[in-house]
Amino acid sequence: MTRNLAQRRTPTRGLLLALVVILCSVLVYSRYIRIQITHLRQVQSDLVDRNRRDSLQLLRIQNNLNALALAMRDILQGDDPYPLSAWQSQFRRLRVDLDDALRKEDQLAAAHRTPEQRQYLATSVSQFWGDVDHVFEVAQSGKEKDARALIPALQTREAGLTSTVARQLVENNQNEEEAAKEIEATYSKVDRNVVLFLAATLAAIILTGVLITFSNRQLFAQLASLSEQRSELAHKLIATQESTLQFISRELHDEFGQILTAIGSLLGRAEKQAPPGSTWARDLHEVRDMAQTTLDSVRSLSQALHPVILDEAGVVNAIDWYLPMLERQNQIAIHYDKTGTPTPIENSAGIHIYRILQEALNNVVRHSGASEAWVRLAFRERTLSLEVEDHGKGMQPDPARRGIGVVAMRERAELLHGNIQWLPATGGGTLVRLEVPQERLSA
Repeated sequence: MTRNLAQRRTPTRGLLLALVVILCSVLVYSRYIRIQITHLRQVQSDLVDRNRRDSLQLLRIQNNLNALALAMRDILQGDDPYPLSAWQSQFRRLRVDLDDALRKEDQLAAAHRTPEQRQYLATSVSQFWGDVDHVFEVAQSGKEKDARALIPALQTREAGLTSTVARQLVENNQNEEEAAKEIEATYSKVDRNVVLFLAATLAAIILTGVLITFSNRQLFAQLASLSEQRSELAHKLIATQESTLQFISRELHDEFGQILTAIGSLLGRAEKQAPPGSTWARDLHEVRDMAQTTLDSVRSLSQALHPVILDEAGVVNAIDWYLPMLERQNQIAIHYDKTGTPTPIENSAGIHIYRILQEALNNVVRHSGASEAWVRLAFRERTLSLEVEDHGKGMQPDPARRGIGVVAMRERAELLHGNIQWLPATGGGTLVRLEVPQERLSA
C-alpha cells in the first residue's frame, strides 16, 4: 500500500505531461508567430515596399516633367540665341528617361491601380510627346515663331501630367498609411498573445537569448571589421581625390596655362603688326584680353583645386595665403589669430587640415549668411587646434540633412586621429573645432 501511494505521488507523470503541454504550446505558438510574421512580410512586400518603389518612380517622372517645364519656360523667355530645334536633343533625353520611368512605374502600380488609370497616364504622355514632335516639326520647317506659339499648350499638358502624378503620389501615401495601420494592428495582436504564452515560452526565450547574444557578438565583430575596412577605404578615396585634384591642378597650370600664355603672346605680336586703329587691331586686342581673362581663371581654378604653396611652403603658409584670397573673392571679413610656436606638419596631415578649413569656410560663405568669420589656429604642447566661427544662421538641427562636406570633414579628422565638433557659437552661429594630436602631425 505504501509502495502504491508512493507511485501515485511521484511527479514524473505530471512533469512529463507538463513538458508535453509546454512543448505543444511552444510549437503552436511558434506556428502562430510564423503565420503572423509571414503575413506581415507579405503585407510589407506587396504594399509598403511596392508603394515605396512606385513612389520613387513617380518622383522620377515628376522630376522629368519639371525639367520639361523649365525647358519650355526657357524657350519662351528667349534669352538665348539658339533656335528652337537646338532644344530637341534635351527633350529627346528627357523622353527616354521618362518612358523608362513610366514603364517601371506601370509594372509596380498594376496591383493597386485600375487599367483605366494606367491607360489615362500613358495616353496623356503619348499625346504630349506627339505635340512636342509637332512643335519641332514646325520649327524645322522654318516657322520658328509659330512653333514657339504652340509652347503654352504644351505647358498646359505638362501641368496636367504633373497634377496626375501628384495625385498618384497622394494615393500611394494613403495606401502606405493603410498598410502601416494593418501592420500595427497585427503587431498589437501578436503582443497580446506574447503575454498569454510567456510562461510556456520562457525556456525558449532563454535559449533564444543565448543564441541572440552569441549572434550579436559575431555581428559586432563583423561591424568592427567593416568599420576598419570603411576607414581604410575612406583613406584611399581621400588620397585618390587629393592625387586627382593635384594632377588636374598641375595640368591646368602647366599645360593650359602655357598654351594660353603662348596664345596671348601670339595675339600681342599680331596686334602690333595690324594697322593702328583698324578693326583687325581692335578685334585682336579684344581676343587677347579674353585669352588673358581665361588664363587668370585657369590659374585661379588651379590654385583652388590644389594650391602649389601647400606642397612648397606647408599648410601654415597656405592658410596665410588662402584667407586673404577668400576675403577678396567673397567680400567677407576674416579675423585670423595664430598662437603658439608652429611645429613641422607632414604634407598629408597638412592637406587634411587645409581641406577641413576650406570646407568650414565654404559653409560660412554659402550657408551662414554671415559677413565675417573668425579663424583661430593654436599650436599647443600636445595638440593643434583649429577653430572656425561665424555668427550667421547656425547649424541645421537635423544631422541627417548635413551635406557630404561635413561627412568628408569628419572622415579627414578620423584619419588624423583627431576630434572635430560642430558647436553653437556664442551669440548665434556655428563654431567648428578641430583638435589633432601633435604626434599625428608628423606621422
